[in-house]
Amino acid sequence: MREFTPFMLSLSKHVPTLVRRSGSKPFSLRAATILFFLMSSSCSTVAPAGDTNRLRQTADLIEEVKAFGKTIGIEPTEALRRTSQGGPSLAMLWLWMQKEGTLALRGPVDIRLAIGLNVDKEAPKVEQVYRVDGYSVYHRQGSEFADPRSVATAGFAEEALVRRAKVILHEDLHGDVNFELAWEIEEAIVTPLGSLAVIEYLRHKGDEKNLSNALASLAEERAVSRELLALVDEAQRIFAKEKVDDAKQRILDKLANYSNYQRQFERQTREQHSPTVLEAKLSHDLAYYRYFDAIAALAEKGPSLRTLIEDLKKLPKESGHEALERYLRELDGKYGMAQK
Repeated sequence: MREFTPFMLSLSKHVPTLVRRSGSKPFSLRAATILFFLMSSSCSTVAPAGDTNRLRQTADLIEEVKAFGKTIGIEPTEALRRTSQGGPSLAMLWLWMQKEGTLALRGPVDIRLAIGLNVDKEAPKVEQVYRVDGYSVYHRQGSEFADPRSVATAGFAEEALVRRAKVILHEDLHGDVNFELAWEIEEAIVTPLGSLAVIEYLRHKGDEKNLSNALASLAEERAVSRELLALVDEAQRIFAKEKVDDAKQRILDKLANYSNYQRQFERQTREQHSPTVLEAKLSHDLAYYRYFDAIAALAEKGPSLRTLIEDLKKLPKESGHEALERYLRELDGKYGMAQK
């Protein structure tokens, strides 16, 4: 059994141990039981060592991408600086919990939880999180996050180049030297900027094949952003009129009307129970994609991605949704005038 730290109290704000929205209730006994199960199940045999050559290539890619990021205003951080060949890695299990029948429209989800797993290679996968009384629950695992203890694993080295480069830039953007904002505001800015930055990197490299893939990915993410907002608007009306269980099923049935978002929802919740995950997943996705399309549109109007990044860094630290929305409108007007 590997030594393992269940609650990483010193992690950065982007991998919080436990965050509750004001007025939310404590965990139920069933929730505590689930967390105990998750922590116990982490002491499994780890995956075999990854390909040394691929890890070495990924280490070179990381340095190259970080150096490029600096040229467009993304200060590099220590996240993903080393590979799992350099010693044990820290894997994370994230859980988001949202009160049933509600969505996090103007703030973070009700409960955000991160559990750190110290592992030699790859963390064991959690198969299922069961229903917690009164809450919808969504979970995911990963080894990439904005902290020096995040390392490039063998699994990460096997990912497509576009995703690896995007993740490197995304996690650097999370560094306080770049953005230091509330979680849901920072994710909303960093997510589109990471997707835009990888396109600039591939243009700089003259990598036409991967550039084509990155452009297609950006177009799909913009469609996801638009469809998510439309679905959330519809879901709000349904939750207001129907009993929770009936409302959940109606909203899940509506997914078929939003094909781009449906593909992402089903891919990211595979092997999770859809009615259990619904409110937490929609709320999680709002944090990442609420302003994705709007910020991508600003990048088309602005003089350069570097200018957009520099302008967004001027957003005050204490900004909420209203301040961000107002600032995005101001930038839209500013860039529109410059085009005339």
